[in-house]
Amino acid sequence: MNELQFAIPTLFGVEGLTANELRRLDLPDVRAENGRVFCAGTPADIPRLNLNLRTGERVLLVLGRFPAPNFDALFEGAYALPWEEFIPRMGQFPVKGHSLNAALHSVPACQSLVKKAIAKRLGGRYGLETLPETGAVYQVQFSILNDEAVLMLDTSGPGLHKRGYRAQGVAAPLRETLAAAMVLLSRYRGKGPLCDPFCGSGTIPIEAALIARNRAPGLNRSFSAQKWDWLDKKHWLQGADEAMDREFDGEYEIWGGDLDPAAVALARHNAQLAEVEDLVRFETADATRFHWGGLRGRIVTNPPYGERVLERREAEELYRTFGAAWNKLPESWELYLLSSHTEFERTFGKRADKKRKLYNGMLKCDLFMYLPRR
Repeated sequence: MNELQFAIPTLFGVEGLTANELRRLDLPDVRAENGRVFCAGTPADIPRLNLNLRTGERVLLVLGRFPAPNFDALFEGAYALPWEEFIPRMGQFPVKGHSLNAALHSVPACQSLVKKAIAKRLGGRYGLETLPETGAVYQVQFSILNDEAVLMLDTSGPGLHKRGYRAQGVAAPLRETLAAAMVLLSRYRGKGPLCDPFCGSGTIPIEAALIARNRAPGLNRSFSAQKWDWLDKKHWLQGADEAMDREFDGEYEIWGGDLDPAAVALARHNAQLAEVEDLVRFETADATRFHWGGLRGRIVTNPPYGERVLERREAEELYRTFGAAWNKLPESWELYLLSSHTEFERTFGKRADKKRKLYNGMLKCDLFMYLPRR
């Protein structure tokens, strides 16, 4: 069990960032595909990955992959895997997954079949006709893509975007993993001001503070694999110690503003839960009057998109007035703005220097990048 394979699902558009994170953790055989990144590792890397990944959605342990053009192949392939090495006699093993561009397109039928195959294998190994399933959870996930099945165990539990600092959010919250990706794409590493004038519940400034401090985002939460008998508890302690040893000390200029005082109060509360309240300043402020004293800095932000007709008109007016405020900033400032609005550049008043497609959940967006004008 020393050599393991991992799959890290990602939001579309951030696979390269996640692959870079894996390489910085010195994990071998990193390979990115659409919506997921693979790598090799050891049992000790399960805590390291869960604690440290900023842009990955969860850490899946790959047990095997095989052709699955029909139900017989899926059953036999699932049955052949060494489930007893990972799931104990009392373990719960619910099954979920997805199928895309495959002959086996009925997900419920695939779930049922994979469950039966695992139960038959474990029942035979443990000498039980009925498995009790009263112990720790070993969530099984399958992916069937182009008639190839990949069977995995979910080591994370709740998705890695659930850092533990945001029990509630304001309307249309930005997922923490996407906020971290936006900050990383802005190349922010703690130098100069970072501002979010549409901060909402504070996700972008908080993720920026975690990045500036190099604080592992998973330190304040728990993971499913912590209850797994075969995974030595010392790995979790060593992973946490390693992560904390890599933190930086310093003072940073990170600011979030929002027109809604309730959102600002929530952002401050979330920053306290994330233990970065000393690094981030939140204020009630109007983004259309945004200004800053420094010659250099960057804005990383996620303003309202306006998905309905009336909201779209309001969003366009907001973009227009914010564009006017942006034009008054020194030309050395940078802007990284996420929006799904197809007319953003026209209403903002300037074409972006670069654009990158990202997904906020299932909503296709662009990260509009305005680089220093001199």
